[in-house]
Amino acid sequence: MKSAFPGIKRIAYEGPASKNPLAFKHYNPEEIVEGRTMREHLRFAVVYWHTFRGTGSDPFGAATMQRPWDDGTESLKNAKKRVRVAFEFIEKLGAPYYCWHDRDISPEGRNLAESNRNLDAIAKVLKEEQQRTGIKLLWGTANLFSHPRYAHGAATSCNAEVFAHACAQTKKALEVTHKLGGEGYTFWGGREGYQTLLNTDMKREQEHLAAFLRMAVEYKKKIGFRGQFYIEPKPKEPTKHQYDSDSAACLNFLREHGLLPHFKLNIETNHATLAGHTMQHELEVAGAAGALGSIDANTGDELLGWDTDQFPTNIYLTTYTMLSVLKYGGFKSGGVNFDAKVRRESFEPIDLFYAHIGGMDAFARGLKIAAAIRKDGRLDAFVKDRYASWDKGIGAKVESGKASFKSLEEYALKKGNPPKNHSGRQEFLENLINEFI
Repeated sequence: MKSAFPGIKRIAYEGPASKNPLAFKHYNPEEIVEGRTMREHLRFAVVYWHTFRGTGSDPFGAATMQRPWDDGTESLKNAKKRVRVAFEFIEKLGAPYYCWHDRDISPEGRNLAESNRNLDAIAKVLKEEQQRTGIKLLWGTANLFSHPRYAHGAATSCNAEVFAHACAQTKKALEVTHKLGGEGYTFWGGREGYQTLLNTDMKREQEHLAAFLRMAVEYKKKIGFRGQFYIEPKPKEPTKHQYDSDSAACLNFLREHGLLPHFKLNIETNHATLAGHTMQHELEVAGAAGALGSIDANTGDELLGWDTDQFPTNIYLTTYTMLSVLKYGGFKSGGVNFDAKVRRESFEPIDLFYAHIGGMDAFARGLKIAAAIRKDGRLDAFVKDRYASWDKGIGAKVESGKASFKSLEEYALKKGNPPKNHSGRQEFLENLINEFI
């Protein structure tokens, strides 16, 4: 097949002094940071949906993207061609992984059986390209939100027949992910929520969602799939309220239904923003529970209250993100997938390279800065010192479970004087971070 990106060679690392827009300034895949290569730390993945299926259309305008390789049809022939194009792009970019929804890679058929046949046909081509290039599947997932059948949700639909269809579609997506050697599988409940409580039995819907996830765990074991399961939090949009609204809500749901041992979280920056949190907050909540799995690397526009899915270029964002990721031991099966899209006005194919290069460099720089902050030690030492009163004496007794209200009252009465606090020194710490950035 003729090259879809003629004239573009494999993107190379040229260092911070380079002025070449088609080169990495900070992402050097073989550079060692904290004992691992950048490639191993970041595990970059290109997403199929925005990168190869995005058209640039929005509620106010038609498609703008110039994609010479795409004939605009939902034919199997076009889908196969798109796979070859996708792998040419990913190979030239030098990303080790990719991710997909089932209906991104393969056209919806007239019925489930035809959809499954289409998916099998595309999986065959994906397998060929994986073997040719060495590029791996980070995770797969089923699109249980785009088709009109999912208007009321999928696993939380008021219609049991829709629930059954969602289970069947997920079963097939799991099988194909397993066949392609996927290292994980993500559940994003795009419409698992409600628009109004006037027509919603929330308790029943959440019980159905738990049943759906339990069946997925059972089937995973049955087929011998060893990949990690992820839940992706999001508070709203397209529904008014989604049951997987943020990290804390996801963890609570999983604990309540006995599912926590089987899942970790795939956390997205723009979703954190929509939930009223920072990305670092969401990562810390997940990390503290041992459930930090993977991240969707993007950002939102703070002046816009919706999911803009922009490429990350903010070095503070990537630094804080990597501080948390490194703190909890780094990625095991997950990675940094660019659930991001070029702007509607950035419609030429080369813009896909500029966007991904910028995002990869931003995360590489954030990784290096985070590692330097950790090596310096002042930030960690400050936090440790701030909680020093818990390391001995009365604090240690409380943490070990040896204290009671009565013993603490006796302690406070004996001390007599009011406790003395020390400054939190937020400004000092922000200045410290700026030393490295």
